[in-house]
Amino acid sequence: MVGAKPAFVQDNQSQSQYGVVRGLHMQNGDHGQAKLVRVLEGKVLDVAVDVRPGSATYAQYVAVELSAENKRQLYVPRGFLHGFSVLSENAVFFYKCDNHYHKVAEDGVHPLDRELGIDWQIPREDMILSMKDEEAQSFRAFKEKNGIG
Repeated sequence: MVGAKPAFVQDNQSQSQYGVVRGLHMQNGDHGQAKLVRVLEGKVLDVAVDVRPGSATYAQYVAVELSAENKRQLYVPRGFLHGFSVLSENAVFFYKCDNHYHKVAEDGVHPLDRELGIDWQIPREDMILSMKDEEAQSFRAFKEKNGIG
């Protein structure tokens, strides 16, 4: 992020319990969002997947452990799917966005998509997914809908 000076316009905070897996989410087009994420309590595995057309790292992901203890932050640029899993009993997750949320621009991929193969560091039987994430499209459908790959 050397030289980048994002203008953050929205802050979000959520609290979740062990086993929650959220994502993979993003905002499309003019409503795209860059995020700066951190954990205020507990520990999460934070994941960002590059879905920028033509990117040398397209469909690759980075996974970083963020915790109140290690005080690490992750900058997630526009054009990335984002998600996290809660590794501690509880976690308070905080993130800043450089654009406001717009429901019509929502997009996402099922967090357990086999093509992406993300290890969320939670046994499948302990995972808690929202209905929205359980019903999310495959990565293949995401690519077809967005005319990628």
